[in-house]
Amino acid sequence: MTTVQSITYTFFLICSITLNVLMINFYFGGGWEQRWTKLAAEEAENVASISCSGHGRAFLDSLGAGIGKPICECNACFKGSDCAEFVPDCVVDADSGDPMFLEPFWLKHAASSAVVVPGWHRMSYEFNDCSLISKELKMLIRKLHATVGNANTDGRYMIFGAGATQLLNAAVHSLSSHDDPSSPSRIVASVPYYPVYKEQTQFFQSNNYKFSGETSMWKDNMDSLSNYIEFVTSPNNPDGQLKKAVLQGPSVKTIHDLAYFWPHFTPIPAPADEDLMVFTISKLTGHAGSRFGWALIKNEAVYQRMLAYMSLSTHGVPRETQLRVLKLLKVVLEEKGREMFEFGYEAMRNRWKKLSKILSISKRFSLQDLEYQNCSFSKRFRAPSPAFAWLKCEKEEDKNCFEVLKTSNIIGREGSLFGAESRFVRLSLVKSHDDFDLLLRRMETLVVLEEK
Repeated sequence: MTTVQSITYTFFLICSITLNVLMINFYFGGGWEQRWTKLAAEEAENVASISCSGHGRAFLDSLGAGIGKPICECNACFKGSDCAEFVPDCVVDADSGDPMFLEPFWLKHAASSAVVVPGWHRMSYEFNDCSLISKELKMLIRKLHATVGNANTDGRYMIFGAGATQLLNAAVHSLSSHDDPSSPSRIVASVPYYPVYKEQTQFFQSNNYKFSGETSMWKDNMDSLSNYIEFVTSPNNPDGQLKKAVLQGPSVKTIHDLAYFWPHFTPIPAPADEDLMVFTISKLTGHAGSRFGWALIKNEAVYQRMLAYMSLSTHGVPRETQLRVLKLLKVVLEEKGREMFEFGYEAMRNRWKKLSKILSISKRFSLQDLEYQNCSFSKRFRAPSPAFAWLKCEKEEDKNCFEVLKTSNIIGREGSLFGAESRFVRLSLVKSHDDFDLLLRRMETLVVLEEK
């Protein structure tokens, strides 16, 4: 009996010691690290599971997250605790270029695109090589361009910025004349041009550059004492046309804004091979809120000036942003980019087809002409899939197209902001399904009313 008790006691003692060793190893040997990632994932998944009726989304930083359960943030024209209530007389916002059309793709790829960021992640100002840029992310961006075939990165330096917005002014600053304040560089763009070119130039009020209007004004009338910086946007915002530089000569420098030069917005005829090219993650993946863009620069002196600009203005892009973009691009590059770009292209093509069909019978409104073109990425002729509709009011009395649409609770972006006539309005096609669906219905109503 004593022997049996002794054996039993020894058995339980060994089990107890083993359990304690395992617990110590769990907390101090790696198990705890596994546990905190699980807790972070559970927290994110709990918020993601909150039902918003398909017309909104709850987030970890939503209102109420700090004091309890986060609440739904509803899409425009929906309200209620679960966003189930439609607001029939709401205003349709077709002004913003918020690229939410790609949200369904990322919902499908929630696991592969997720990033867990611990509190100790890259707390330093710089990476180990004393730079502000992730080498791994740089390599991935070069691989992306090579895969898509939309830009030549050979022999180019790379700069990261807080979206294309910051990079555009960094480029203007770096290309402008600094030697003679009495002769500032002339900033020009072809109408219709992206309003930020003019707005940024005027806002910063630099002695080194000034906005000088429409490019064509200077084509045969260039001032021999002035330098020119031409913005070339391809495909163009707002009309989706593929553009080329207009001005030529030793006194001309060019900034190529290629934010929309991706297969879901335009056919890719050949890789862009320009001296200074600007891209942004917002139009590539839809993550506008991450504020990440990059520039490819051929001239080393221009690169060094842009590098100094970025260092002094923000001291680089946040490490968390670079980590998230790295993760997103890995997903984009799966299957050589086919899945995301095909998803995006089909979404934009269908939206363009639906709007074009409605307006094809209208005598009051018209859209820009866009043709089928060969795409080297998809290796076929592609139908138009622009990010924006460049709408024109054709009736003589409809001189202000923005106001015409406003009477039907549609807010676009006024043509005059793009340097064009007030008969034009830009309508965004990249927002959420709810936004586009309501825009479509409102435009259809306007066309039907033409017959009455």
